[in-house]
Amino acid sequence: MVKNKTYNKKKVLVVFICAIGIILGLVGRLVYLMIFDAEYYQKKAEDLHEREREIKAARGEIVDANGTVLATNKTVCTISVIHSQITDPEHVIKALAEELEMEEETVRKKVEKVSSMERIKTNVEKETGDKIRNLEMDGVKVDEDFKRYYPYNELASKVLGFTGGDNQGIIGLEVKYEEYLKGVNGTILTTTDARGVELDAVAEDRVEPVAGNTLQISLDYNIQMYAQQMAEKVMEEKQADKVAILLMNPQNGEILAMVNVPEFNLNEPFELNTGIDADALSDEEKQEALNQMWRNGCINDTYEPGSTFKAITASACLEEDVVALDDHFSCPGYRTVEDRRIRCHKVGGHGAETFVQGIQNSCNPVFIEIGLRLGVERFCDYFRQFGLLGATGVDLPGEATTIMHKEENIGQVELATISFGQSFQVTPIQMAATFSSLVNGGIRVTPHFGVRVLDGEGKEVKEFSYGTGERIVSKETSETMQMLLESVVAEGSGKNAYVEGYHIGGKTATSQTLPRSANKYISSFIGFAPADDPQILGMCVIYNPQGIYYGGTIAAPVIGNIFDNIFPYLGIEKD
Repeated sequence: MVKNKTYNKKKVLVVFICAIGIILGLVGRLVYLMIFDAEYYQKKAEDLHEREREIKAARGEIVDANGTVLATNKTVCTISVIHSQITDPEHVIKALAEELEMEEETVRKKVEKVSSMERIKTNVEKETGDKIRNLEMDGVKVDEDFKRYYPYNELASKVLGFTGGDNQGIIGLEVKYEEYLKGVNGTILTTTDARGVELDAVAEDRVEPVAGNTLQISLDYNIQMYAQQMAEKVMEEKQADKVAILLMNPQNGEILAMVNVPEFNLNEPFELNTGIDADALSDEEKQEALNQMWRNGCINDTYEPGSTFKAITASACLEEDVVALDDHFSCPGYRTVEDRRIRCHKVGGHGAETFVQGIQNSCNPVFIEIGLRLGVERFCDYFRQFGLLGATGVDLPGEATTIMHKEENIGQVELATISFGQSFQVTPIQMAATFSSLVNGGIRVTPHFGVRVLDGEGKEVKEFSYGTGERIVSKETSETMQMLLESVVAEGSGKNAYVEGYHIGGKTATSQTLPRSANKYISSFIGFAPADDPQILGMCVIYNPQGIYYGGTIAAPVIGNIFDNIFPYLGIEKD
C-alpha cells in the first residue's frame, strides 16, 4: 500500500514537471513571436486584410508620318463582384445580367462563387459601366481601364496589328514595338475587415499607372488610304484572290504604304472577313482561317517574281561585264538549254534585238543567254551580294526569306529559268528593297516603318537608326539601270505606268504559280520616279487575276495611277 502511494506521487510529479515545461515552452515561443518575429506576422495579418486591384496603363498611340493617330485607346470598364460584400445577390444578378446583356445563369455562377473578387465582364462600354456604378449595388466594383481602338478600322490592318485582352500586342507593329507602347500598370490597395468588407476609414494605397510612349511611323495615312482603295478596285475588277501594294522611299527604306487586301477590321480582329460562317468551323479550322486573314503577304509570303527579277539579272551581268548595251541577240521565240526548250512570252519571237530592246521587250531568251554567260557560281555570289538570301530586316514580325536551290543543285536549266525570275521564290518586300538598292545609286536599304518614339508631351525619346547599307553595285551600273528601266516605261512593256510630264522607270512581270497545270498567274509591276533620282518606289502584285493577266496590262496602270495622284502631294515636280 505504501509502495503504491509513493509511485503515484512520483507519477504526479513527472506530469507536473512536464506541464510546467510545456507552459514555459509556449511562453518562450510567444515571447519570441511577439518580440523577434512581430514584424513578419504583422505583415501577414495586413496581407489577410488587403485587396489589390490592377489599374491598366494607357497604351502608347501609333501615329503616321504627319501625326495622324492610327492606333489609340478607348476608355472601357471591368465589372467585378466581391462575394463577402454583396447584400442583395438576386438584385445584383438581375441587374448585371440586364445591363451587360449576359445570361442570368452565367452571372449567377460568378456572383455566388466564394472568392475575394470575381470578374464578371471586361471591355464594357464606359456608358454601361457608369450606369452600373450609379446603381450603387453593394459588392459590385466598376474599374475603368483601356481598350485599343483603331479610328480607321481596316486601314493598314496587317501592318499595325492589334492587341489582346491584356492590351498586349499580338501581331504587326503592336507586337514589334511592345516595349515602347505597353506602359506600366498601376494598383489600388484597399483594406478590409475579417469579413472581407472594405474599411472606408482606412485610406486606399494607390500607385498610378505610367502611360506608354507614342510610336511615330513612316506610313502616310493619305497615301495608304488611296493605295488601299486602288487595290480594292483592281481586286474587284479582276476577281483576284488578293492584291498587295507597297510604296517606299528607295533612298532610305521608309515605307509610306503597305496594302494587303482583303484587309480586316482591327476593332473586331476575331471576326472572319471571308463570309464563311465561323460557327460551322471547328476551333482548329477557325484559328487557321484567322491566321490566314492576319497574314501580311508583303512580308510573310513568297512568290516567283517573274520578269521583275530581270532587272536584278541585268544589274549583275552589267556589273560583271558579261553584257553591253549594244550587244545583239536573236529571239526565235524560245531558247534551247541542254535538252529543254524554254519559251519566250512572245510565241513568234522578237527576232534580232539589242540588249536594250531585250529588256524593253522583257525577252526571256536574252536573259537566259546573259545568265548563262554569268555562270552559276557568279550568279550565286550576286544573290548573296544583293542580300537576296537573307531577310531584309523590316520591322515587322514573321518575315519569310528566299526559297532558293542550293548552289550545287543548280544546273544550266535551273540557271536559265532563274535568270528570268522562275524556279525560286522571294517576298514582295525583298524585291522592293533590292530594286530600291539597284536604282538609288547602288546602296542596300533596310525597309522600315519605325521613325521615332515620343513621350506624352510629344518630345522625342528615341530616334530609330537603320545605318548606311553596303554598296551592292557601282554607281555607274545603278545609273545604267535607271536609264534602261525608264526606257521600259517610255517604250516597252511598262508603258501603262507612264505619267505625263514625269520620267518613270519600271519593270513588268507575269509569272505562273505552281502547279503550272492550274493555270493561275501572278501579275506584278515595280516602278520608281523620278527615274534619274528616285524618291518613290511602288510595287503592285495581283494574285490569280481572272481574264487578262499580263502585268503590263493590269498591274502597271495601278502604280501609274497612284503615282499620278501622289506626285504633287510628295512635292515631286514635273520635268
